[in-house]
Order: sequence, then C-alpha cells, then structure tokens
Amino acid sequence: MFTTSILILSLSGLIFGGLLAIASKKFKVEIDPKEEEILKALPNTNCGACGFPGCGSAAKAMAAHEAPADSCTAGGADVAEAVCQILGVTVELDAHRKVAVIICKGGEREAKKKAIYSGIKDCKSAALVVGGPKSCSYACIGFGTCAVVCPFDAIYMDENSLPVVDEVKCTGCGVCVTNCPKNVIKLITSDNRIHVRCSSLDKGNITRKSCVVGCIACMKCAKACPVQAIDMIDNVAIIDPDKCTNCRKCVELCPTDAIENYFADEPRYASLYKDADEDKGE
Repeated sequence: MFTTSILILSLSGLIFGGLLAIASKKFKVEIDPKEEEILKALPNTNCGACGFPGCGSAAKAMAAHEAPADSCTAGGADVAEAVCQILGVTVELDAHRKVAVIICKGGEREAKKKAIYSGIKDCKSAALVVGGPKSCSYACIGFGTCAVVCPFDAIYMDENSLPVVDEVKCTGCGVCVTNCPKNVIKLITSDNRIHVRCSSLDKGNITRKSCVVGCIACMKCAKACPVQAIDMIDNVAIIDPDKCTNCRKCVELCPTDAIENYFADEPRYASLYKDADEDKGE
C-alpha cells in the first residue's frame, strides 16, 4: 500500500508537471526585444515621474509607441537619445538640464510660527492642520517630505530645517515638486543661477511680519534688471529664466536677501555684498 501511494504521487507529479510545461508554452507572453532594450537604458528607479507606475510600464509603452521616447524625465537627454536609437525615431530634446530649486528660505530662524505642531513629521500631514505651523501660509513646512520621496537621494535637510538640493545628484524628475504641499519647489534650468527664494503672495507689510527674508514687492529688482527679466506678480518677484542673463544686479539690491546667487565662490545675497563693501571701507 505504501508503494502504491508513492507511485500515485509520482505519477500525479509527472502529470501536473507536464500540464504546467504545456501551459507555460501555450500562455507564454512574448516580450518585445525593444522593450527589454529600453528597460536596460532607463534608470530603473521606478520614481513614477513619467506618469507610469514603474520603469517596466514606461518601457512597454515606449516600445509600443504609446508614450514619447523622451518620457523618462529622470534620465534626461542621454536616456532619451538612447531610446530614440532603439526605436529608430527622433524627438526634439530640451538641451537645458533642469534641477529642483527651493523657492523659500524661511527656515526656523527666519520664519515666525503661529502654532506648535506635534503630529506626524510629514509636510502633507502638517499642511492639513491650519496650513502648517508657520505664520506665512506659503512657507516651506520643513519636515523633509521632499527629501524622503526623492528617488535619487538628491535632497537633504539642513540645520535650519530647510531642504537643500544636490544639483549633481538631481535629475529633475519632479517627484519632490508633486509631493510638496506648499508648491515651493520648482524645476528650473540649471543654467539659471539667480533665484527669488520666496513664494509668498501676501502684501509686503504682511510678509515682513511673518518672515525676515520674504519678498516685500519693493520693485527694486524689477527696475534694476537690464533685460526686463523680472516681473512682480501677485506681490512676489518672478524671474523669467529664458530672459535672465545672470547679471546679479537684482541680487545686490534686494533689501531682504530674498534673491540668491547660486554661482559658487560669489556673494550669495545682498547683505554679503554690503559686508564686502564695508570691509573695503575699513
């Protein structure tokens, strides 16, 4: 009886194994070779910036010509060119690399608080409670959700509870942009090195009360710009990166240090220019 049971089990195993082998061949899904090539060319971080749930889905869509060859924003021009070669197509690529820029510098030291938040240290959660703990309703909340969601480890939080972008690591994927509840992160061409780091739409007198480095809409920067690259929109200065020549005139004149110069080894904002002038006078 024991031998019979073994024989029955062995025979059952052979039968089921044969059925599985037949089923695997019958229902085998053929993968487009181009899809596999595209997947190898992608960063494979599954960041979702392209609008697809992962790189596999994006590769499949591009191989089927259901998505443009430059869908991978995280990969940039290099990946787009590789995909174009695989598909035998051409697309007009943006030669200017974009990076994330934090459009707020009101950290723990600069921005006043209206409340003490003791909930989950997540910007989205904090934004649901009276718009966040800071007096400025447009300010960076400072809990680092952008740093957590960044798939390339390109953002970290400084000692002032403000996010800092590592431009070398940043791919401009935009994941941080979509996850910021205050919309204080923008993708701007890396060629543009002058940024107004304020997003407040409040009038100047209100901004002054809530943040010492906020834009007060004084118009000095707009009047000084030699190429008319700065407009005052809803009480905040906006720089047009397509017009800006990085001349730095606006940086030198900003009375609140809201405009910053991102060129290395140069005065970062107006007060540093003034300090340099005072040292020369001595």
